[in-house]
Amino acid sequence: MIQIVADTTCGIPLAQLQARGIFVLPQIITFGDKSYRDDIELDTNAFLKKLTAAKSLPGTAAPPPAMYTPIYQQILDAGDSALVITPSEKVSGTYRSALVAAEEFHSERIHVLDSGTIAGGLGSLVLLAKQWALDGMEIETLKRQLIAMAAREKVYFVVDTLEYLYKGGRIGGAARLVGSVLQIKPILTVQNGQVEPFDKVRTQKQALAAIMEIDLSICKDNPDAHLTISHCAAEEKAHRLKTHLEKELGISNIPVFVVPPAIVVHAGPGVITTSCFSAPE
Repeated sequence: MIQIVADTTCGIPLAQLQARGIFVLPQIITFGDKSYRDDIELDTNAFLKKLTAAKSLPGTAAPPPAMYTPIYQQILDAGDSALVITPSEKVSGTYRSALVAAEEFHSERIHVLDSGTIAGGLGSLVLLAKQWALDGMEIETLKRQLIAMAAREKVYFVVDTLEYLYKGGRIGGAARLVGSVLQIKPILTVQNGQVEPFDKVRTQKQALAAIMEIDLSICKDNPDAHLTISHCAAEEKAHRLKTHLEKELGISNIPVFVVPPAIVVHAGPGVITTSCFSAPE
């Protein structure tokens, strides 16, 4: 059996992942000299309260290799294989931590896959991987399927300010927008594993309208779209987006997730993001 190992950057609620038998590791959030796991010690609401009171931006760290070790051991002892699906190596050290831990076992039954994405799209890949594993898909086929699907992901998001991305060092090619931020509201995307600008509009309302039209064009008559919406401290706007997209697409099951703390550190409160997958050619 193939066991799926994920982490909190996939954005799927912890209880939902555990109910499906998916192993989940936390990201580490640091405020000054104190560190917190973002699975059982610090949820998004508690994080936002600390962020408001903090004098400087908190930091993040990937789960250390030692956190992977007992999970790998448990999976191998059961005679199973492990498939670790991590966020993009360009925005997180999680991929490296998972690899370092795997090297201790010298086992061909531990596989670590860089998804090249994060948040909603990563969550979709994790859930699909679990289903494919339950369906009996062979490991190499499963990995090829995930890589092919990740290449078709279309993710768009809007932030209240570029400050968090800039100060957190996760701004990627969108750095060239800094300085003009007062005059524009950039629509951002993820390309080749890092943040890049997609378009520029004047207001957040225009940005969300543009994202909605893009999503409609991708998801219309596309049963493999796996559209998701994620947000932090923007619940009303996210649900308005959900309602409109569901009406236009004729569906009623678009999931809305809360962005986990490790992503909010870099995107900031107020972020709204959508992820979907174009139809295979």
